[in-house]
Amino acid sequence: MESPGLYVHVPFCSSICPYCDFSVTLAGEARRARWESCLLREAETSLWDAGAFDTLYLGGGTPSSLRPDRVRRILDGLGESLDFEESCRLSFEANPEDINPSMLKAWRELGFSMISLGVQSFDDEMLRRLGRKHSGDEAREALRQARESGFETVSVDLIFGLEGQEESAWRRDLETAAGLGVDHLSCYQLTIEGGSLFGRRKREGRLREMQEERQAELYLLAHRVLADHGFEGYEISNFARPGHRSHHNLKYWRGTAYLGLGPAAHSFDGKNRRWWNKRKLRLWAGLIESGLSGRAGEEVLSPDQRLLEELMLGLRLSEGLDLKDLEKKYSRPLVDLNLELIDGLVEDRLALFDGSRLRLSPEGMAIADAIIRRLEVG
Repeated sequence: MESPGLYVHVPFCSSICPYCDFSVTLAGEARRARWESCLLREAETSLWDAGAFDTLYLGGGTPSSLRPDRVRRILDGLGESLDFEESCRLSFEANPEDINPSMLKAWRELGFSMISLGVQSFDDEMLRRLGRKHSGDEAREALRQARESGFETVSVDLIFGLEGQEESAWRRDLETAAGLGVDHLSCYQLTIEGGSLFGRRKREGRLREMQEERQAELYLLAHRVLADHGFEGYEISNFARPGHRSHHNLKYWRGTAYLGLGPAAHSFDGKNRRWWNKRKLRLWAGLIESGLSGRAGEEVLSPDQRLLEELMLGLRLSEGLDLKDLEKKYSRPLVDLNLELIDGLVEDRLALFDGSRLRLSPEGMAIADAIIRRLEVG
């Protein structure tokens, strides 16, 4: 059985990007100290019983905005309350404007082996439209410094699908990242969330979404360009050189247990129960300081819900999923129920099927949500 992962949500940013709808806030030292105290108290009272963690991921928000001494206290406190395997992999997210040699050295000394840089683009005009604080040159320099600091895996986030983005500009972003020697790439299609500034602009008619067909073209371009540079598209949005897949994120897609700490963090017991925390830092912290749980809700998934979830998450992976195994697990004739659909997908080169394992091609992954909605579970 695969070991669980630990996710820690750092809800602090120096500015809020217009496309962001995450649980983030602008905060000074007092609120950061409060978050640290409540985070460690939440870990202490978590009653986690699904095993020792072999991955720890600091996400956000902007974990790189935390002082190294605060991160050290958090790691020490988590180690006192929770069990970690000796070989636990530590990863964190960073913004290019936070990167400097002394910061990178400190995080390496803390034991972090993977850094994920929120570059989003190397194009200054694209960065301006996305509300990013760094320039393309600063992103390139941050990547160079990260490579020289000895991280085992250097990952980059890129965004595509902003209205008006040209294929040539997207290709340049991909070529630049690959040429700078990154080990892992996350290529996210821009989604305009209702609670974001982009969402408001869309409602006001000041921003349009790129057409789905055009977004699919850019997505498939990423597969072609990155394959030429030795990357495998192992998940819908993620590409890696051999040996550099995200061990932590794979737990989400494979249904492995994970614990989330901090505001808005989600958890899953690896079976059928999940729970999630209050989104707002103030509400989450207030509950914990009162001796209560910071949870906003929880649910126990029915067999039908769990099956649908396994189908949805499994088809995100290039390895796909074994329908025969799921038939045995859930006592459902999944292949017979979906044979006509599967035959059509194979004929249209959207999927591969060997009689048991169903895998989507890159073209299928480009429309994965539509395919998943057509699956019958009985």
